[in-house]
Amino acid sequence: MIDYNNRQFRTLTNTENGEVSGETRFQYHQEGNLIWAEYAGGSVHKGSIIGTVDAQGHIDMVYQHLNTTGELRTGRCHSIPEIQENGKIRLHETWQWTSGDASSGTSIIEEC
Repeated sequence: MIDYNNRQFRTLTNTENGEVSGETRFQYHQEGNLIWAEYAGGSVHKGSIIGTVDAQGHIDMVYQHLNTTGELRTGRCHSIPEIQENGKIRLHETWQWTSGDASSGTSIIEEC
């Protein structure tokens, strides 16, 4: 199992309907298969994630954040890890808003 505890990530790419950007930083924590994170930066004032991770390192999570315009946004996400040659983790994410227009998208975040 991949250990995500105390790893920091930044956004590499995101679809246009997403709110995280290269300025957004994620701080991950893990206990067993429980995973959670805090994130902020760019258009996100403050956010949090909670979910589960399986033996292959795949993450199923829900997220919520307050953006810089004062809107509360919520969604769900599935992340698939890719281990880079340098040993750092890259997460390929498929997500969907559960608030607002319920649109979906993809993003890639990478360990800093």
